[in-house]
Amino acid sequence: MPQVSAKGIPVDPYKNFRFRVRYSDRSDYIAAVSKISGLKRSTEVVKHRAGGDPTTSRKLPGRTEYEAVTLERGVTFDTEFANWANSVWSFRRAGGGVATSLATFRRDLVIDVLDDGGSVVSSYSLHRAWVSEYQALSDLDANANAVLIEHIKLENEGWVHEGPKGPPAETSFQDPS
Repeated sequence: MPQVSAKGIPVDPYKNFRFRVRYSDRSDYIAAVSKISGLKRSTEVVKHRAGGDPTTSRKLPGRTEYEAVTLERGVTFDTEFANWANSVWSFRRAGGGVATSLATFRRDLVIDVLDDGGSVVSSYSLHRAWVSEYQALSDLDANANAVLIEHIKLENEGWVHEGPKGPPAETSFQDPS
């Protein structure tokens, strides 16, 4: 039985497999993203003491750091991850690797969380992300029964929770018969 708040709004948590990812400047979603590492930030604690109170430390917030975010997806015809990774570094056969134009290598991403009915209920905006690590293929194994996976590790300058999009609507499942 679903849990319900005092106002009659369902309070069941959202599923961690109902999400989509897109660039903030585009409305179409990035194909086949199957896993995103958690969004984590930490703030340093700055301790100080007042001269007249030598026994007690005071604490203030210091510098905030945002951890890198990893996106994984099955290898498909879509070359979006490779193109983004190549905007930071490009390999040329004759001369080795060369840095490329860094004017457009940072991008903003939006992670949309969906409810059971497929409606966006919450969004997270990842700011000024860039690819620091790119893996084009997972291990190849003739004895395995698995999907090829590519992943990118994104350094970022912060993320913002865009909040709930309002109280969740009650999801109803219709019998197809």
